[in-house]
Amino acid sequence: METEILKQAATQARGLAIDAVHKAGIGHLGLPLGCAEIGAVLFSEALSFNPDVPRWINRDRFVLSAGHGSMFLYGWLHLSGYDLPIEEIKNFRQLHSKTPGHPEFGETDGVECTTGPLGQGVGNAVGIAVSQKLSQQKFNTPGLAILDNHVICLAGDGCFQEGVAMEASAFAGHFGLDNLIIIYDSNDVTLDAQAGETQSEDTAKRYEAIGFDVCTIDGHDMAAVLKAVKDAKAADNGKPKLIIAKTEIGRGIKEVAGTWKAHGEGGAKYAESARASLGLPEETFFVSDEVKAHFAKQKAVKQAAYAEWEKTYSTWKAAKSELAELLEAAVSGKRPSAQECLAMIPEFPDDAKLATRAAGGKVLQPLAANLPLLTTGSADLFGSTKNYLEGQGDFTRDNNSGRNFRFGIREHAMGAITNGMVYDGIWIASGATFLTFSDYMRPALRLASLAKLPVFQIFTHDSVGVGEDGPTHQPVETVSALRLFPNMDVIRPADPEETAAAFAAAISRTDGPTSLILSRQNLPSLSSIPAGERRSGTLKGGYIAHKESGDLKAIIMGTGSELQHAMAAAKELGEGIRVVSMPSFEVFERQEADYKEEVLPSACRARVAIEAGVGGLWYKYTGLDGKVVSIERFGLSAPGDEVMKELGMTPAKVVEAVKSLLG
Repeated sequence: METEILKQAATQARGLAIDAVHKAGIGHLGLPLGCAEIGAVLFSEALSFNPDVPRWINRDRFVLSAGHGSMFLYGWLHLSGYDLPIEEIKNFRQLHSKTPGHPEFGETDGVECTTGPLGQGVGNAVGIAVSQKLSQQKFNTPGLAILDNHVICLAGDGCFQEGVAMEASAFAGHFGLDNLIIIYDSNDVTLDAQAGETQSEDTAKRYEAIGFDVCTIDGHDMAAVLKAVKDAKAADNGKPKLIIAKTEIGRGIKEVAGTWKAHGEGGAKYAESARASLGLPEETFFVSDEVKAHFAKQKAVKQAAYAEWEKTYSTWKAAKSELAELLEAAVSGKRPSAQECLAMIPEFPDDAKLATRAAGGKVLQPLAANLPLLTTGSADLFGSTKNYLEGQGDFTRDNNSGRNFRFGIREHAMGAITNGMVYDGIWIASGATFLTFSDYMRPALRLASLAKLPVFQIFTHDSVGVGEDGPTHQPVETVSALRLFPNMDVIRPADPEETAAAFAAAISRTDGPTSLILSRQNLPSLSSIPAGERRSGTLKGGYIAHKESGDLKAIIMGTGSELQHAMAAAKELGEGIRVVSMPSFEVFERQEADYKEEVLPSACRARVAIEAGVGGLWYKYTGLDGKVVSIERFGLSAPGDEVMKELGMTPAKVVEAVKSLLG
């Protein structure tokens, strides 16, 4: 290791961070300055990557969980040769720059995850490590290991105080993810105070207790940093690694270094004096020719290693052409189409009467048999969520080929881990829990929507129909809350065929997440509608489930378990009544205007919607002239059908609402 030049690089990386935050007038200086030596070692010596092929499948993945310190990542991506020119560093936090306030996946080469909400990156890193373990087991062959990389995550006190990080870390320790290395930027400071004001645990013992190898180093000693990372990579003992790096936050700005004032932009006002004390010239955004030359040389070394790997890959591809085709299709983002998925799923009998959670379980089996990269998991609820993949095995520390994941009672980690698996870009990942517990997952769901991740979650026990468990387990506001996420598809199918289409839509989607909302109670098959129409209609988000006879007088809309009540009400009301099944608002909104007008003609203003939950969002489709039969309170503890009746989820209530509109 060329220590002297890396010391210069660390100093100049500090300068880039100071100048960028000073110019923007906002940002976080503490981590970029405190971890500069760590960055110099990682991006020069310790990480395996090729800046010209940023999504190389065998690169080491670096995740900045402490995403507020984004200038750390941007500075080192710039220095190490990624497509991030100095102009982008100067445009830190500006409109349409590649250097947003927190790292955003898909916006900047070298950014593996959208991070910022603390602790999420730790969960994402665990998910990437899982993905790589699966991939190594699936694609490596004797004598031809095309995947042998590591996942390195840099996290701070804020990440470790958030519960999701501990949930995910416990998962990593239990399942022996020895390809995971977490570096803890331990600077004894949080945003608002010295860390001792809010924490006193022994992090080393905590992580040792959950199955990590742990070492503590001086984070400013580059030889110690390099040795710790190399040892962590070389260790083959079935344990993930935690490197506790003791650092000084804001190092280089003497006025704030080592204090909570260094966390944010507080030190930026001392830019000139800091630059002088660091030995930097007056020129801002300075990088010396010597540092540029060093990283150009290191880039060439990394490219040579990549070229050697390419030879191995070519040999492997020639020997394993089918595996290569599968891998390359996945890496390119290709997913089977919804129609291809539906072709794998046999139609259900007309007399099928299943809970949609049970229908979902049946749908998953042929999909898993035909889609070798499909995985699923559950937060200790496989017996209830019904999504276990038969014959595909459990992922364990001894079996990295299992495609069923037992996340334990860790819903938040499940969301972050499945996000990480999908960030990695090879596997189709999903999780499952009760709908009411999706609230534990909201930060991960939000980030999946923001980052356009094609992950899907299976949420069962979808309404007050849960029954005896009572209002704590009966979601009434939750479906609407999920619908409020931009870019989240929420699909609530009404019967087995709609369920088949819902899963096909979720698996085939490539530009965002999907939440599948499934019932605990049995629902009748809508056999009066041909199976093909139910499937194709669901893929459009909404369709005519019952066509009116004669002139159109009123439209009844329903979804999920309440569609049956809409159908029954239409039968009682007689001619002129149309029923529209609306399994997904979001998918319906993406249809052509002509199709939406065909299903919901604007001339018909007598509209009623029914759903066992809060009804505010339905007024988008009923209009203010229409009515919504909904539940505007929490539920009750009683048998599910009694609760539904008590709270007005009946055909009679729909009939009453329609008649009131028709006079």
